[in-house]
Amino acid sequence: MHNITLSFRLNGTDYTVETSAEKRMLDVLRNDLGLTGTKEGCGVGECGACTVVLNGEAVTSCLVLAGQMQGADIMTIEGMSETQIGSILQDCFVEGDAIQCGFCTPGFIMSAYALLLKNPHPTREEIREAVAGNLCRCTGYKPIVNAIEQAGLRLSQS
Repeated sequence: MHNITLSFRLNGTDYTVETSAEKRMLDVLRNDLGLTGTKEGCGVGECGACTVVLNGEAVTSCLVLAGQMQGADIMTIEGMSETQIGSILQDCFVEGDAIQCGFCTPGFIMSAYALLLKNPHPTREEIREAVAGNLCRCTGYKPIVNAIEQAGLRLSQS
């Protein structure tokens, strides 16, 4: 195994980490840094449970190699919750009953966060498109789309 040293910005803080070059971003976040809010579901990029924001874009961290973290700006659910958008999103998910088991919720919220960063007033179609890579087996998608739409409305009022 070959180790690499990575320097990146994570949740607003600069980090330098030595890790295996064979690891995925998901493994670095969860195992090396203890940020367990990012979940591993399918491990092949199809469920969205491991979604984080990498350089302003929502990505499935199970498909990103650790080396791609070098010089990057990364936001996880832990850091996002400290932002205005994140706080509003979390409130809207809770108030809108858009959470049941909660396993998929961090991924949905991170996809919504990336959308609202770029487009604070998305249409329902834009919301559905932004979360198309996230799967939920419990809640159904209507409460989730409603919660994201409500977050956009609250952002426009703040």
